[in-house]
Order: sequence, then structure tokens, then C-alpha cells
Amino acid sequence: MASKIEWNNLNKMESFKELKELKGGVSLQKSLKGAAGVKRVEEFNIPMAAGLSYNYAAKQIDKKIISAFKKLVKEDQLLEKFAALYNGEVINTGEKRLVLHHLTRGQLGEKVIVDGVNKRDFYVRQQSAIADFADKIHSGKITNEKGEKYTTVCQIGIGGSDLGPRAMYLALENWARASGTFKMEARFISNVDPDDASAVLGSIDISRTIFILVSKSGTTLETLTNESFVKDAIKKAGLTVGKHMIAVTSETSPLVGNPDYMAAFFMDDYIGGRYSSTSAVGGAVLSLAFGPDVFARFLKGAAEADKTALEKDVTKNAALMDALIGVYERNVQGYPSTAVLPYSQGLSRFPAHLQQLDMESNGKSVNRFGKKISYVTGPVIFGEPGTNGQHSFYQLLHQGTNVIPLQFIAYQKNQTGKDVSIQGSTSQKKLCANVVAQIIAFACGKDDKDPNKFFSGERPSSLIYGKQLTPESLGALLAHFENKVMFQGFVWNVNSFDQEGVQLGKVLAKSVLSNDMEPVLKAYADLLI
Repeated sequence: MASKIEWNNLNKMESFKELKELKGGVSLQKSLKGAAGVKRVEEFNIPMAAGLSYNYAAKQIDKKIISAFKKLVKEDQLLEKFAALYNGEVINTGEKRLVLHHLTRGQLGEKVIVDGVNKRDFYVRQQSAIADFADKIHSGKITNEKGEKYTTVCQIGIGGSDLGPRAMYLALENWARASGTFKMEARFISNVDPDDASAVLGSIDISRTIFILVSKSGTTLETLTNESFVKDAIKKAGLTVGKHMIAVTSETSPLVGNPDYMAAFFMDDYIGGRYSSTSAVGGAVLSLAFGPDVFARFLKGAAEADKTALEKDVTKNAALMDALIGVYERNVQGYPSTAVLPYSQGLSRFPAHLQQLDMESNGKSVNRFGKKISYVTGPVIFGEPGTNGQHSFYQLLHQGTNVIPLQFIAYQKNQTGKDVSIQGSTSQKKLCANVVAQIIAFACGKDDKDPNKFFSGERPSSLIYGKQLTPESLGALLAHFENKVMFQGFVWNVNSFDQEGVQLGKVLAKSVLSNDMEPVLKAYADLLI
């Protein structure tokens, strides 16, 4: 019989107390030297899904720390908690909901039946319905008022309805163009600032555009405001709204059956916005932009990564190791932030997605039971693609007063196959050389009598690397970080699947708009409204 799962604060764990005794970590300057350093790079490496690997040789950990990790995994029942999640237990305690985003891409455990519905079958049906709709759009079976094919898809959403799908689209756009799978250009409207919608609408042919309104409830204020903006533009162009809009929403949403939408695809309360890229939220726009087969390949990579997160040995489980190293850096070493540094232009918006995924999930100061916790939780996440970041904030990363752990992402090949050779090497080789140089520079530093040119080193980093950014490897990369965040939430004993901090601003904004304001709110409102 499986042992009962217990949810305890991190500071109650005996294994965490042992981990705190190992605060000093290891010297990167010493451990990455010579033959021993080469062996470390080879040994501290974990194969991931879809041809990716996770290398943590430049992290300040050793076998003693890994031993403490193993004890923490067992004591805190981390893998059992993951099993409870994918088997359909109510893990989102704040909203009393199941957490089922893993089911959008595969079945990890038992069948999950809710109100008589097999949820895996439900998500497969949505994927199939989207695929059928996308095929009809691409083949010309569904056309605009003039019988013309649609050439653009534009997603209207905010938060998880925008950041993830936008990041995934940009990640695969170059690959799709080069591989011949590109179908339609995708654009995105998210900000309630009217300049956002105006700029997008002014740059596209509305008559040949399908707009996807994404709102689970059908009542999100910012999204409905932009919906009205778009509908007004469609009508002013002399077009029929119902020929240009589809919805991704819940089955009980007021958008369902609305004649302004030619089709509706469904999500449910068990998929959080920031975890929704593998659901209909990402599926509709990615299937229209690149074709249903590409979206299916993306899901395949995510499903493979989920399976690797089941591995019991932490030295073979990249998501779990990444999570535990992050906890060690945050709660033992006291590092406040993490920089995500993809050396791939396709991942230009991936750090922005991870900001929401990580900070909205684990930016909590009470535990799963609403009790105040006495230790720090989620770090600040930020990042930009290399080599751009090297010419801006890397100065602080190298010589600033705070040590900030780094997560590099890099690929051996670019997406287009196009390149140029200058001064004896190609652009891609120069890109990869910069990754390697930065890892060593951060870890080992540079001695110099001039304090201005002295680099202390001992700045830890990890590297996720693979052959090329493809649909499969992108899905695996996304799922890796989703599972990392999940494991860290378990360790910190917080609910990673609600977001009350997001709701407060919405409520106050409605108070301002309704003139039901406190004096200070009114004083600020008088400055702008």
C-alpha cells in the first residue's frame, strides 16, 4: 500500500537541515580545472527528452549535496506528489481544482474521470476538432466572404492566453518557414492599451484574418475590451464578424453558441493559463499557423519530457535536479534571482513566458493551507536572448554585488540552415562559442590587479542543449520548466496553481471604473482619468 502523502513546510524537513550544513557548495574555479573538470562536465549531464540534455557541471554542487537531494526527494515525497497530481487528486487547494495540463499531451497514470468525462479523451477530442478546422482553413473549404483563403491568424488574450502561445509561435516560425510547414502568419493582441490593437490591426489584412478570442470564462475584462475593438474594426471594414472570429473558452462560457464565432474549442478549469500552451489555447493558433501535424509533434516532445520527470533517481531526472538545485540556490545560498539566457533568436519571448510560469506559480508567502511561511520561495526570473544580453545586463551578472544563477539554452544548429563564414568561422559557431565562453567566464572569473577588470567568478550556471530547436525539442523544453516549477512548489509547500496576486489589481481596477473608490484610489485616478 502506498504511503499517505504529507504536505510539510521545507524547514521541517530533516534533509533540508542537512542541506543547510552544506551552504558553501564547491569552488567552480577548482572543480572545472584540468582533467577533473572535463570529467565533471561529462558526468554532471542528464539526457532529457527529444534529444536535449541538461548539464549542471557549472553549478556549485557535489555528490554530498546530491545525496542530500535524494533524501529530500524521499522525505518530501516529491514523486508521489507528482503522481497524485497526474492521477487527478485536488492539488490546486486554493481553488479546489485538479491540475491536468499533463493530460493535454499524454496519459501518465490512471484514467482521470470528472463528472463522467474521461479528461484525456476530452483533450484529444479538442485537438482533433482544432486539427479538422485548421485543415479546412488551409485547404480553402472554409473561406472569407469573398471566397478567399485566410492568410493570418490573430490571437486575442492576455497572460497565459498570450505569453505561452506567442513564445511558442515565435520559437517555431523560422523553423516552419525553412521546413515548408508554414501556413499562416500569426499576430497577437494582449494589452488593453488601445495602441496594441491599433498597431496589429493596422498591419494586417482584416478581410483575410481569423481572430481567436481566448477567455476561459468569457468575461475577462481586458480580453473583452480588445474583442470589442476588433469587432468594431471588422464591421467598419464592411465584413461579417462571424466570418472572422473563433473562440477558445469553457463549455459553459457565454461565447458558446454566439453567432459572432464560427467555431469554439474548449478548455476547462483544470488547465491554468500559464500551463495552457499544450491545450486548445496554444493548439488553435499553432495548428492554424503551422498545421496540426506540427502541433502534434510539439505535444509529443512535451509528453516525452513528462515521462522523464517520473524517474526516481534524481541524477537521471533533469526537471527534478534543476528544481532541487534552484531550491538549494534560493534557500541555502540565498541567491535572489535566476537569469534565463537562450542563445537562440527563436526563444526571444521564452524568458517572458517563464517569468509568468515561475513567478505566478511560486511567488507565494503562505503555504498550501494558508499559513505564513518563514523561508523564501520563488526567485525573480528574467532574461533575454544571447548574444544581445551580453551587451546589456551581463555586466551586472559578471561583476554586480548579487550572485545570480544562470540558465543557458543553446543548440548546435540554427533553424534556417542559412549562415555566413567570417574570420574563419560561421555565425552559428560564433554563437555557440559565446555560450561556452560565458559559462567558463562566470564560473572561473579573471584575476587582474585593476579592480575594475577583476572578475570574482563563482557565478553558477546550467546548460540545456540540443541539436536544433524543433517542435519536439520545444515541447520538451516547455514541459521541463513546467515540471521544474511544479517540483519546486512541492518543496516549498505552496500552491503553484492559483494566482490571487493577479486578481487583486483586476478587482481594484473595476472599482475605479465604477467610481466605487477609496480616497487614495480616487486621488490617483484623478491624475489619469
